[in-house]
Amino acid sequence: MKILIATGIYPPDIGGPAQYARGVEEAWKKEGHSVKVLAFRFERRLPTGVRHLYYFLRVLFSLRGVDFVFSPDTFSAALPALLACKLFGKKIIIRTGGDFLWESYVERTGDLVLLKDFYTTSVNKFNRKERIVFALLKFLFRHVGAIIFSTAWQKDIFEKPYGLDVKKCCIVENFYGRQEHSNILKNVGMSEKVFVGGTRELHWKNLPRVEEAFKRVQEKDTSITFHLQTSDRAKFLEDIQSSYAVIIASLGDISPNTILEAISFGKPFILTRETGLYEKLKDIGVWVNPEDVNDIAEKISWLLDEKNYAEQCKKITGFTFTHSYEQIADELLEIHSKLRQYGVR
Repeated sequence: MKILIATGIYPPDIGGPAQYARGVEEAWKKEGHSVKVLAFRFERRLPTGVRHLYYFLRVLFSLRGVDFVFSPDTFSAALPALLACKLFGKKIIIRTGGDFLWESYVERTGDLVLLKDFYTTSVNKFNRKERIVFALLKFLFRHVGAIIFSTAWQKDIFEKPYGLDVKKCCIVENFYGRQEHSNILKNVGMSEKVFVGGTRELHWKNLPRVEEAFKRVQEKDTSITFHLQTSDRAKFLEDIQSSYAVIIASLGDISPNTILEAISFGKPFILTRETGLYEKLKDIGVWVNPEDVNDIAEKISWLLDEKNYAEQCKKITGFTFTHSYEQIADELLEIHSKLRQYGVR
């Protein structure tokens, strides 16, 4: 089978879609499929609209002989790829990651609206660009062959505002790697306790509240530090491996890879309750209300207790669920097979 992966980012770019694109590419190639990845290059320097047109042409000239297109994207790459596929009668499957529109809105306005509340409280506040993006996303979701969600939580948020056809919606869980347990409790009793945030300084990441929570805890315990590092994936993974714990208290995170990487290294984590991972990980995580600085500070203090920390480590190591890129790639092919069976385009 010949497959085209249309993605805005690809390693060495960092980010979930980049890792996802490479993961399914390698899995499909192992199975003997012919796979081509079409990632942004020159497009990055172009303005919106021109960028989409240029990428549309690149996809258009790459579709000869392609059985289907897969895009781990919902706007920048997926939209022009859809239009090219329509012209050639090709099937396209897209995977949603975050929420481009919500993220952009929060960055523009500074309005710290939770993702779950966004479409019921903020649509009437959209500017012209956001209204256009909203309309284009509705068009995209209506015309693709299938929409992949990593969590039912995001699907439920999107279903009504975008008028999703539930028959096109599929849940394919994120990548869960095998755990490495060699250094599980090495941070118990250590003098310095580093919490890794590993996130960009964006409004929806809620960093001012997290930093304020750490300041409050540091007034009583100077052993802790909060560390952000996002520029280099290899260094970031090293930081997680040597950390005391990982913390993400954003206003909404679908299935954050940073937390799944923490689990793979056996690290306890503090995570926002506003996430699609809650049902899966509710028994092994420490959960916070991202709007409540006191709650975040209390959970940090709670995890600093060595008994609590050791207990969380045990819970993490007892979590044995894995979901490989080989499994993900097979699930995507199964979805494509169903599209062929029912003649969906």
